Amino acid sequence: MRTTTSSPRDDDVTAARTTRADGFPGGPAAGPADGPAARSRRASLPGDPQAAAAARRFVRATFADWAGRQLTGAEGLTDRLADEVELLVSELVTNAVVHAGTTVELRCRLDPEAGRDGGAEPYRGRNGEPYEAPHREAAAAPGAGTDGASGPGIVIEVSDHHPAQPVRARAESAASENGGHGLQLISAVAESWGVTYRRAMKTVWFRLPVGGAGGAGWPEPEFTLDHQLLQCELRAAELLAPAPRRAARPEPGTGRIDNGALSFLAEASDLLSGQLDADQVAALAAQLIVPRLAEWCAVWLYDGDSGAPGRGIAQAGDEQRLAGVWHTSESRIDALRTALEKQPPELPGGGASGSAPGVAPWPWPYEPGGYGPGGAALACPLVAGGRRLGTLLLGRGGLPHFPDEAVGLIEDLCRRVARAVATARAYSRQERISQVLQRRLLPRGRAQVPGVESAVVYEPREGAWAGGDFWDLFDAGDGRWCFALGDVCGSGPEAAAVTGLARPVLRLLARDGFGVAAVLDRLNKTMAREAADSVAAVAAAVAAAGAGAEAPVEIREEGEQARFLSLLYGEIVPYPGGSGGARCTLASAGHPLPLVLGTDGAVRVVAAPQMLLGVVEDAAYVSESFDLCPGETLLCVTDGVTERRSGRRLFDDEDGLATALVAGAGLGATALADHIRSTVHAFGPTPPDDDLALLVLQASGPGVS
Repeated sequence: MRTTTSSPRDDDVTAARTTRADGFPGGPAAGPADGPAARSRRASLPGDPQAAAAARRFVRATFADWAGRQLTGAEGLTDRLADEVELLVSELVTNAVVHAGTTVELRCRLDPEAGRDGGAEPYRGRNGEPYEAPHREAAAAPGAGTDGASGPGIVIEVSDHHPAQPVRARAESAASENGGHGLQLISAVAESWGVTYRRAMKTVWFRLPVGGAGGAGWPEPEFTLDHQLLQCELRAAELLAPAPRRAARPEPGTGRIDNGALSFLAEASDLLSGQLDADQVAALAAQLIVPRLAEWCAVWLYDGDSGAPGRGIAQAGDEQRLAGVWHTSESRIDALRTALEKQPPELPGGGASGSAPGVAPWPWPYEPGGYGPGGAALACPLVAGGRRLGTLLLGRGGLPHFPDEAVGLIEDLCRRVARAVATARAYSRQERISQVLQRRLLPRGRAQVPGVESAVVYEPREGAWAGGDFWDLFDAGDGRWCFALGDVCGSGPEAAAVTGLARPVLRLLARDGFGVAAVLDRLNKTMAREAADSVAAVAAAVAAAGAGAEAPVEIREEGEQARFLSLLYGEIVPYPGGSGGARCTLASAGHPLPLVLGTDGAVRVVAAPQMLLGVVEDAAYVSESFDLCPGETLLCVTDGVTERRSGRRLFDDEDGLATALVAGAGLGATALADHIRSTVHAFGPTPPDDDLALLVLQASGPGVS
C-alpha cells in the first residue's frame, strides 16, 4: 500500500484552477463555452513527491470547473467518479515520478458523446494520430462504438518525458514499471486504456464512463453501496496488497464478493501481524479501510495493558485516545481529528448474556470544512481475549446506511485489528520487562583501575528475552579490583535467574576478602545447592501428582542444565609507585581461556580449564597468577565469540581468536575491543545467534593512568 503525504503549494493550486487556451496552466480557457477547449484541461506537474497531491487537486478543480460551466456530460460527474479518477491518476503520476523523475503532463478531457459511432472524434494523441494501445483492454457494451465507449466519458492521459531510447529499451522499461499498481488498477476499473511510446515521451491514458442519462457510470452513492461497487473496491484492495497476485482472476458471477473479501482479509492479516507497535497497527488499519470500504476511518485505543472488559462496561480510569485517523482527502485529516477528539466514542451496552457489543451506527461527525450532506458511520469495538482494546470508527458520505455485506466484512476486519493490537501490546510488555531485567542484571558502569585501561563489548542475541552473558569490573577494596565474565547455560528467565544470583554473590565474597579460588568454591556450592533444591521441589510435586519413577530423573537433567555457569573470574592489583603494569590472579571455570598479547606480538594462554560451576558441589578450584606488564593486553571472551559459526567453521578454529588479537596489536583497549567485535560479525553472513561479550584489560606504561 502506498500512502502519500504532502503540503499544498500555491503554484500547484494555481495550476489546478487556471488553464490557457492550449490547456496548459496560465490563464482562462478560450473558445466556445462548450467547445473542445472548454472540455480539455492540462497541467504540468513537477517530477517530485509533491506531484501526486497536485494531480489530485487538479482533478477535483477540473471536475468543479466543468460542473460550474454546465458542460454537456458534466451532470454525470459524481464524487464517486472523482474518487476513481483521483486514485488512478495518483498511482500513474507516482509511477512516472519514481521511474522517470521528469516533469509530468496531465490532461483531462470530457467526452460528451459515445465515441466514433456516436459522432464524436476518435481520441487522438498529441501528434494528431489515433492512439495505439498495445495493452488496451476495452469493456465493450451493447451499442458501444468501435473504441469500446458506451456513452459520455472522462479521458485522462499522463505523460512523462525521457531521453530517446530504442524500442527494446522502452519495452524493458515498461516491464519494470509493471511492479507498480497503476496499470493493474486501470485494467480493473477503466472502461478502456492504452500506452503509447514516442521518441522522448511515454503516455498512459484511460477512459471512465460518466454516469447520468444513458451513461454507464457508477450509481450515485447516496442511493446504495451495491454489489458492483463492493466488487470493484475489494478488487482494488487485492491489487494494492503487497502479497503476490494470484495466477487467475476470479470470473464474474456468484461468489465474486466473497472471494475478494477473503483475499482482502487474508492480505490485511499479513500486514497487521507484521506490526509490533499498537499505534502502527491503528494507523495501518485506517489506511487499509480508506478508501476501499469507507471515506474516513479513526481508531481509538485504551491506554494501559488491559483495556476495558469485553462486556462494554468502562472501568474507572479507563480512557481512550485517538491513535490513528485517515481520510480520502489528506487535507481534511486534521479537521476530522479535531472533530472526533471532541466526542470520544462511548461504550455501547452489551447484551443480557454479557457478550461483547457488536457494530453499531454512529452519528456523523460535524466537520466545519467538510462538504456534502454527511453519510453513514459505524462504531466497531476492538475486542480480543474478552478485553475491549479500543473502538474503530468509519464513515462513508452520501449513504443512509452500510449494506450487510460491508458490515460483515468490517466486523471480520475489526477482529483481526483487535488481535494485532493485543499481540503488539504483549510484545511491548515483554520488551519492557526484558529491558528492565537487563538493566538490573548488568552493572551500571565499570570501575577505573589505576594504570589499566579497560573496554567492554556486550551484545545480547537478537530477539533474546534476556541475555545469558554477563560481565563485571568493580573495586573490591584493599587495592584490589575484580573482574568477571560469565555465560549461563540456557536462555530466558532461567538464565536471567542464574545471572541475578551469580553477580551479587561474586561482589559480596570479593569484598569480604576471599581470594579468587575461594570465591569460585563458594559460588559453586551455592549454585549446586540451589539446583538440588529446585529439582527436589519439582520431583516432589510430580510424585504427588502420581508421575512415574522416571519423571524426576528427566526433570533433574533439565533443571540442572539451566543452572550451569561458565565463569572467568580474577583480580588485579596495580603495581605501586605508578611504574605501570599489574599483578593478575584468575581462574576459568568451563570458560574460554583468556589470552595475553605481549609487547613482542606473541600471544599466550594464562589459565587452565576447570569444571563448570553448579555441576558438582564439592569441586575444588585453583587460580593462577601472572604479571600484566606495561603495554600488554588481557583479552577475555564468552563462547559467543569463539563459537561464532560460518557454515561448518567456528571463529576460533585454527586459533582464529589469537589471530584476530595479533591483528589488533598497537590498538588501545577500546579500539581493540571494537576490532574484535567487527571481526566476529564479519566472520559469518548472518547475525550472531548467541550472546556476545568480551572484556579487554590493557596495562598502561609508567606514569600513565
